[in-house]
Amino acid sequence: MTKYLISFPSEAMRLSEEEFRKAGIDARAVIDEAKASGVYVFGGGINEGVAPELVSADGSVRPDTYAGSRLTGGFTVLELPTRQDAVEWARKIAVACRCSQELREFMYDPAS
Repeated sequence: MTKYLISFPSEAMRLSEEEFRKAGIDARAVIDEAKASGVYVFGGGINEGVAPELVSADGSVRPDTYAGSRLTGGFTVLELPTRQDAVEWARKIAVACRCSQELREFMYDPAS
């Protein structure tokens, strides 16, 4: 089984307040379906109200990110048997969230 990241940046969700509420209900229904199917690993939204910090290799910490790095929005990690299954779940999430989703595959790690 392979783990897949399905995600979107927050600016992709250009919805009215009412549509945003409906999208939340629909998205939770898809996540509940993924949990019931046994494919759900983890998911959530980035708390954009908390500034990121860069923890350097020497252990120092500063309010920063890698140059060009910008992580916002929401993501879901699913463990699935095929890429086509991942595309189908990304499609369900896209419909629920009313915005396109990016699909990425995690490299295989026998320890994870």
